[in-house]
Amino acid sequence: MLETRLDLDRIHAARRVIDPMFLDTPMYPCDALGRRLGCTVHVKLETANPVRSFKARGTELVTSLLAGQGRTDVVCASAGNLGQALGWSGRRRGLNVTVVASRRAPVAKLDRIRALGAELELVDGDFEMARERAADIARERGIRLVEDSLDVETCEGAATIGLELAGAESTFDTVLIALGGGAMATGVGYVLKSLLPGVEVICVQPVGAPAMTRSWHERRVITTESTDTIADGVAGRYPIPAVLDDLLAVADDAVLVHESSIIAGMRMLLEDTGLVIEPSAALGVAAVLEDRDRFAGRHVVTVLCGGNVDLDAYQRWVRR
Repeated sequence: MLETRLDLDRIHAARRVIDPMFLDTPMYPCDALGRRLGCTVHVKLETANPVRSFKARGTELVTSLLAGQGRTDVVCASAGNLGQALGWSGRRRGLNVTVVASRRAPVAKLDRIRALGAELELVDGDFEMARERAADIARERGIRLVEDSLDVETCEGAATIGLELAGAESTFDTVLIALGGGAMATGVGYVLKSLLPGVEVICVQPVGAPAMTRSWHERRVITTESTDTIADGVAGRYPIPAVLDDLLAVADDAVLVHESSIIAGMRMLLEDTGLVIEPSAALGVAAVLEDRDRFAGRHVVTVLCGGNVDLDAYQRWVRR
């Protein structure tokens, strides 16, 4: 029995709460990509939905709970994707949503948060500064603060991806998951270790934002002074202790990859799948590029977690 905050029965029940448009996302083989990487590759596509990421799986649970409690207001900090998801799910249930984000966040993400009707407050500094401001707003207004990864609903919503992987017809031996705050990694990892314990769960993070990976290896929280990566969606500096405990229980490994590999992964996914994805979604491909021998001949699933990217920046990256 895995000792985590997550529960398999609740994860199964989550599928009845999450809007079906966010469920049963495509998973398919990509032979061209596999030939270039030297292994069999399936991609799990989490971008083909109204918020272009997996995050709504969790916000659907959170907002359903809040609406059931008669709550009317909610606030979160976001690097961009959570804010869009909370805006979408909150508007659907009549909640007033406030999102705090860094001014440095991609403009495309900020514009979509506003378009979904959320109140957007920008702060100078990085995501961790946004987290502090969101907590202040929650205290000042007496409203619910949604904390990605700390709120178990965000993890169990993401964990429904794991149910879909476990129920897939294709067999695989490795899953590569982008690692930021840890909601997707702990959620998917928990389900796979519960249902398919032989599958290796590998988490991937940029060298420029290594806090959770270092923490996993040290088995204690390691913080960093700054981040330096184009993968803004996973660029946290302060791992949450409870989330790290869950990650230690379900992940087989956590690896770091360089910016050049992330960019190469984005380019390969464009060329071989026709998909425009954000840097965080290319981390799995980057991991294979940096350690081809490890993955040679294996059957890998990589979760493409988001497609919210500034197109000008994207074009600069993939044209290098």
